[in-house]
Amino acid sequence: MRTNIVLPALLSVLTLSALAQSAPSRPQITGVSHLAVYTSDPAATEHFYTVTIGAVKLPDPEDPKGVRYAISGTQYVEVLPLPANAGISRMDHAALNTVNAEGMRKYLGAKGWQVPAKVTRGSDGSRWFFVLDPEGNKIQFIQPPANAHVDAPNAISHHLIHVGFLIGDRAKEDKFYRDLLGFRPYWFGGMQDTKVDWVSQQVPDGHDWIEYMVSGSPSGSVIPPNMSQRTLGVLNHIALGENSVDDAFKTLKDGGRLVNVRADSSTKIGRDGKGQLNLYDPDGTRVEMMNLHATEKPCCSAFTADDPAN
Repeated sequence: MRTNIVLPALLSVLTLSALAQSAPSRPQITGVSHLAVYTSDPAATEHFYTVTIGAVKLPDPEDPKGVRYAISGTQYVEVLPLPANAGISRMDHAALNTVNAEGMRKYLGAKGWQVPAKVTRGSDGSRWFFVLDPEGNKIQFIQPPANAHVDAPNAISHHLIHVGFLIGDRAKEDKFYRDLLGFRPYWFGGMQDTKVDWVSQQVPDGHDWIEYMVSGSPSGSVIPPNMSQRTLGVLNHIALGENSVDDAFKTLKDGGRLVNVRADSSTKIGRDGKGQLNLYDPDGTRVEMMNLHATEKPCCSAFTADDPAN
């Protein structure tokens, strides 16, 4: 009688163990790939990214109408024509580098996330797919081509350390980025010590991060109805890592690379204790130059993970 009870229990344990072993594991997410933005003035946008930022213009394997402005072999800004229905947003998607795009697609699908039927392969050998995060932000997972290399000698930085975008509900977004993908807390803060406006979540297998720009708008209405394109362009942004934003600012200014560019008049120390300087492309998307390491004590919270490095 005892044998009859033990045997089904043993079979159940073995079945659960086999299912756990067959479930796909999450491939590594190694860093930020790019931010894709819209332009209403391609010539002005090209001047900004190639002259001011110093990136290299490349064809876009994802979209024949698009352009890539690369600062390294695996990081760039993707610029797309402004669609008729864009509204005030100039962001199309944010992208993360993974070592295995197909593996990531299978992993998310096994976890019940809506994924496409297959990955797309680019002419450069890259592979990618898109999903929507809990609040509808379009997120791309991209596997760069092997031995990707870009020579960008004039780039003001060769490391895109984070992308930021507007969110409404921090807890809802955490279910995707932290619980499902394994992102790690890095820092959070706000314009006031008692209010959280920015939440930095580091990729699980590197030191780049995404930054929640918390709108405070009611759930289901991420973009407040009174928000302007200019304000949204401040929130949806990229950050370029610098050893010294003061030196970078001098390079840009002395080289005449800030002429007719909307930019801060001087560098400053952010609430996270890091030096920074803000520039804006012709459609208002912010490019933040940020020191890799803090030189002052940050407000609101301590850093809880290692800083990025060049």
